[in-house]
Amino acid sequence: MPDALDATPYDALLLLSFGGPEGPDDVVPFLENVTRGRGIPKERLKEVGQHYFLFGGVSPINDQNRALLDALRKDFAEHGLDLPVYWGNRNWAPYLTDTLREMVADGRRRILVLATSAYASYSGCRQYRENLADSLAALHAEGLESPRIDKLRHYFNHPGFVEPMIDGVVASLADLPEEVRGGAHIAFTTHSVPDSAADTSGPVEAHGEGGAYVEQHLDVAELIADAVRERTGVDHPWRLVYQSRSGAPHIPWLEPDICDHLEKLHGAGVPAVVMAPIGFVSDHMEVLYDLDTEAKAKAEELGLPVRRSATVGDDPRFAAAVRELVLERAAVESGRDITPCALGTLGASHDVCPVGCCPARAPRPAAAGADSPYA
Repeated sequence: MPDALDATPYDALLLLSFGGPEGPDDVVPFLENVTRGRGIPKERLKEVGQHYFLFGGVSPINDQNRALLDALRKDFAEHGLDLPVYWGNRNWAPYLTDTLREMVADGRRRILVLATSAYASYSGCRQYRENLADSLAALHAEGLESPRIDKLRHYFNHPGFVEPMIDGVVASLADLPEEVRGGAHIAFTTHSVPDSAADTSGPVEAHGEGGAYVEQHLDVAELIADAVRERTGVDHPWRLVYQSRSGAPHIPWLEPDICDHLEKLHGAGVPAVVMAPIGFVSDHMEVLYDLDTEAKAKAEELGLPVRRSATVGDDPRFAAAVRELVLERAAVESGRDITPCALGTLGASHDVCPVGCCPARAPRPAAAGADSPYA
């Protein structure tokens, strides 16, 4: 048996994710949850939901989270870390508030949160913290004791997140026809966000053009490109590009879009492209549709050979990284010296989101940060 690992003061880990429909009847109610407060008519939501209906109304994200839960529990057990792992979603069952209620009933009082988003941004961090504050407020209104909640730091540059993506890009290059492989371009993709949200992502000192969101993605892209060159002996050109834009046309969002980028590369005579979705933890709908369906259709129209590399998903190295992040944060909270593990030029991210980090357009309470109303 392995020596017991100590996660004190924490008594549980919560996997916090976006959620997704699990059948055709779930699609519109799910989208109503996602867009609540925006006044979007149901008929419009049915149009938006066509991406889900193409796949039987089922988002792959829930099964992917179940697989990650299994991987985390397996890794923790094999390494002697006695820490129960729960799962809650922002927009679909199991809902976050229900899961926190269960955790309180189970006696959990110091909870660490792993969000399925590796980078700094409003939608990838602050909004999850707002969801946590909303759920804690709901528990308080029910007369339940509020647990203390901390969030694991951004893990975009942890080796356990980066190394599986390196393997994925190398494998995708090897899968290209030999005659086009050497000249292949790597398109590192992530979710487009409004320019204004990108510019204010991360701590205040990181604000500026693109903010921490773009800076962190560029650092990861360079890490992967350098590793690919070392492994293959070929210096493949690359660019960070964006996908899954969903906002009003008059609002500037990060560009270029992946499909526009494929057209430009084809026009420049690039012989092949590997699309590497570094902004996503798993192969959920925005990967399955925006890359595997829409972008691949564009490439086929152009006659451009493309491959899409794998996301991290439930890779054992990622599960091990989560264990290391848990123990790292536990050491910090216990006053023990620890050297955070991080690759690249940016170093380890902050443990506690500071005031002004990834601000919302309209201020709302957010848990697990320096401005949290909950101790």
